[in-house]
Amino acid sequence: MTEESPLTSEQKQAIEDARARARTFAGAAKVAAFNGWTFGFFAVVSILFGLFSLPGFLVGVGLAVVTRNEFVGRRRILGYEPAGFELLWRNQIGLMALIIAYCVWSLYRTVAFPDPALAELTELLGEGTDELMRSLTQVMYAAVIVATVIFQGLNARYYFVRVARLEAYLRETPAWVLDLQRSVSG
Repeated sequence: MTEESPLTSEQKQAIEDARARARTFAGAAKVAAFNGWTFGFFAVVSILFGLFSLPGFLVGVGLAVVTRNEFVGRRRILGYEPAGFELLWRNQIGLMALIIAYCVWSLYRTVAFPDPALAELTELLGEGTDELMRSLTQVMYAAVIVATVIFQGLNARYYFVRVARLEAYLRETPAWVLDLQRSVSG
């Protein structure tokens, strides 16, 4: 004995159409979850190593805030709230600022407070080794800054673009379909 669906074919079609349109932003919740777990891991590692270094500890605390924001943004996206994407794109800008600040501090420290171990390395490997190592360190931090601007900038854009998509989705989707989706997503 088959039970007949309480939904009309038009209602079923409205649900399917909404599901198809939601795909343009639904994957962002998975991205936010991945980012959250990744940043959370690095936050814990940075805080643990930061017990011996104030800058490392501060980076760990900053990463913990970024982690929290990723999970809050994800939860809001799953609730079909544009504020979730707003939080996430701003969070990427904050992460970019945190990484750049750390790199700038490290560049300054490399120039202002040369590592005494480099002098020992120069004795072992010859003249100019300390300068070479300092230059390589500076190039590495500069490369991290450039990569961060590109990667976090693209991540911020990814979330930013989806704000308008979600707002359009909310305008175009019947309220009863949104209520159904929200109740199903948790």
